[in-house]
Amino acid sequence: MSTPTASHPKRVRKSPEERRREILDAAVRLISERGYNGISVQDVADMVGVTKQGVLRYIGSKDNLLAMVYRENYNVDGNVEDFKVSGLPGSTADDLRLPAYLRYLVDYNSRRRMLVQLFTMLQVETFNPDHPLHEEFADRQNSIWRYYSSFDWRIPPAFSSFDEVRPIVRKALEAMDGIQLRWLREPAIDLNEEWAEFEPLLFPSPLWNGYR
Repeated sequence: MSTPTASHPKRVRKSPEERRREILDAAVRLISERGYNGISVQDVADMVGVTKQGVLRYIGSKDNLLAMVYRENYNVDGNVEDFKVSGLPGSTADDLRLPAYLRYLVDYNSRRRMLVQLFTMLQVETFNPDHPLHEEFADRQNSIWRYYSSFDWRIPPAFSSFDEVRPIVRKALEAMDGIQLRWLREPAIDLNEEWAEFEPLLFPSPLWNGYR
């Protein structure tokens, strides 16, 4: 009976969940560097150290891999539910403040640079109608608005309803996307400091005093 040697080490078996996580992590790195159209399933397999068929067994197809990467990585954490259990000012159910949540989100994104870079790459690539996430990104503003509207935010009494805040939300998301793009470039800026300069423009005094 043969035994493992230094030249033929024993292969480590990983659980399906561990292997799946490795595949998604490799895809995040590759897509953030080259874009979706610049990678192949074989590239992911090479980075993980398995066969192409081994990767496909977990993801089904390249298009499905992209959806998994976006929905299970960038688009799942840093949400309002996470903010509500953070214990930060403005995060309680009876005092839920939109500006405070956006500050939280910017800070959260500042600690996941690679995923922000992935998202930025996808934003550009999904202009192509044939891209597998084209429709999802085209509806991004509307879907975020629907999500935010499901929470009971504390807003200034000058607004008769949260619907009147929608233009501010749109501008805030546009500003955040632009600031993140600048943050990814060199020389780097401080994401949180840059947002701190924009916040008073989006949520000005005295209107938002006590509601930030």
